[in-house]
Amino acid sequence: MSPRLVQLPEKRLVGTCLPMSLSENRTRELWRRFMPRRHEAGDAGELFAVQVYDPGYFDRFDPTRVFDKWAAVQQREADVVPEGMDLLTIPAGTYAVFDYRGSSSDTRIFDHIFRAWLPASGYRLDNRPHFELLGKKYRNNDTGSEEEIWIPVNVGAVSGKV
Repeated sequence: MSPRLVQLPEKRLVGTCLPMSLSENRTRELWRRFMPRRHEAGDAGELFAVQVYDPGYFDRFDPTRVFDKWAAVQQREADVVPEGMDLLTIPAGTYAVFDYRGSSSDTRIFDHIFRAWLPASGYRLDNRPHFELLGKKYRNNDTGSEEEIWIPVNVGAVSGKV
């Protein structure tokens, strides 16, 4: 599976954030908190599942290492953040975008991205948020579900392969 490269402009999202690790996954709790209030935050046509990792997070696999995970939508009005939610700005930059079809509980796509595609691509992982764009065809844990997986890459390390 090969991605397309997209130059993403800065995005301002509004949502809810929870710290978690792979071994203590709180994703279900996060979305249960956010979904009843999603329309307060902005355009709920597309949902963003965002991961914010510390620099060096991917240097050594540790399933107990904590990162911030967000459930969010794109901000509707400048400077309007509903009470109990926060603003997340995703800086502009290049992303490798994978069109994924399958269950959100099947993690093999991430294994492919980080263990096969990225090392062979000539790109380096950039220190910006990672996210999944969950559109109208997204169906949680359904094998027919469709989503976009956005991985930040540094094009300064391009070797010509994608």
